[in-house]
Amino acid sequence: MKNQLIITKSGKLKLEEELAELKGPRRMGISRRLKSAIEMGDLSENADYITAKEDQGFLEGRILEIETILANAEVVDQVNIENDTVQIGHKVTVQEDGEPEEVFELVGISEVNTLLGKISYESPIGSALLNKRPGDKVKVETPGGAIEFTIIRID
Repeated sequence: MKNQLIITKSGKLKLEEELAELKGPRRMGISRRLKSAIEMGDLSENADYITAKEDQGFLEGRILEIETILANAEVVDQVNIENDTVQIGHKVTVQEDGEPEEVFELVGISEVNTLLGKISYESPIGSALLNKRPGDKVKVETPGGAIEFTIIRID
């Protein structure tokens, strides 16, 4: 799966929603800002125009990025994956000795959000979890040092 863009079905839906928002209301808002700034006259010293053009560049870049992801990504449908081993799209509950349980969801790189527990299947922890079963002990070398945990549950 290396070098292949993977995305979960829910991740694809979120990107499609974001794309619709960017291409619709957000693009129209920037267009109105640009029009208003142009009507003010001298564009060389017009901070509103310069800011709106920068925002437009970021917006168009994000639209292109999302369109590229959606066009090239392989969608992993959680309905069709087995639940006896850890796979992309699964939520995995793990526990280190003497520590509270943690839940990680294995996702594609474009969906990573560590604050929500969404980690890449290519990350050190994500790749160590792949194809493991509940009860398996997993040792992972991380930038902060080695950790060992037990897989409690797969959802």
